[in-house]
Amino acid sequence: MSLARSAAALAVHAYTASGALIGWLALRSAWDHDPRTALLWLCLACFVDATDGFAARAVEVRRHASWIDGARLDDIVDFLTYVFVPLAVLWDQQLLAGPLGLMAVGAVLIASGLGFSNLHAKTEDHFFTGWPSYWNLIAVYAVAWQWNATGTAIFLMGLAALVFVPIKYVYPSRTATLMAPTLVFGAIWAVQVLLIIWWLPAPPAWLMWSSVAYPAYYFTLSLWLNVEGQKSRRAEE
Repeated sequence: MSLARSAAALAVHAYTASGALIGWLALRSAWDHDPRTALLWLCLACFVDATDGFAARAVEVRRHASWIDGARLDDIVDFLTYVFVPLAVLWDQQLLAGPLGLMAVGAVLIASGLGFSNLHAKTEDHFFTGWPSYWNLIAVYAVAWQWNATGTAIFLMGLAALVFVPIKYVYPSRTATLMAPTLVFGAIWAVQVLLIIWWLPAPPAWLMWSSVAYPAYYFTLSLWLNVEGQKSRRAEE
C-alpha cells in the first residue's frame, strides 16, 4: 500500500466529512433567519454527496483506507444535511410550528433515523428502499411556495410513513435503467433548484412549475420499475 494512495483515500474521506462543516454553516444561516443562504449551503452539501462516491471508487478507499467506514461517515453527514438542517430551516421559517409541527419533526427524525439504520435501505441492484430522505428538497419547495404550516406538517408525516413502505426508488447515480436521461434531466433540475433558491423569496412561477417535471419523472420511473419488477418475479414463479 503506497503512501500516496493512502493519502488520496484519506483525502476523499475528508471531502465526505466536509459535508458536516457545510451542514453547520447551513444551520448557522438558519439561526440568522437566512433561508436562502442556508439552502445554498445545503446545495453545496448535495454536490459533495453526489461526487464523493465517484472519487471513492476511483481511489479505492476500501482498499487504501480500510480502517475508515466510508458508508457510515456518509450516513452521518447525510443525516445532518438531508434531515436535521432542513427541518431547522422549516421551523425557523414557521413552515413547521406548534404541537403539530413538533410531531412532524419527531416523525421525520425518527423515521429517517430508522431508515438510515436499515441494512436493506440500499438494494443490491442499486435502489433505495422506502422514501429516501430528500427533506432538503422538500424544504426548498416549502420555502419557495410558502406552504401552510399545517399542510407542511401533514405532508411531512405522510412522507415519513413512506420510509417504512418497501417501494424501491431510483438511486440516480447508480440505478442502471435509464441512467443517462436520469442524470441529464437531474442536472437540468439541479440548475433550476439553484435558480429557485437564488431568486428567493419570490422565484418566477414558470421556474417553479417547470422544476416539478423532474420529480414527476423520478417518481413515475420509480413506480414503473417497481411494477415491472413485480411482473418479472411473477413470471419466474
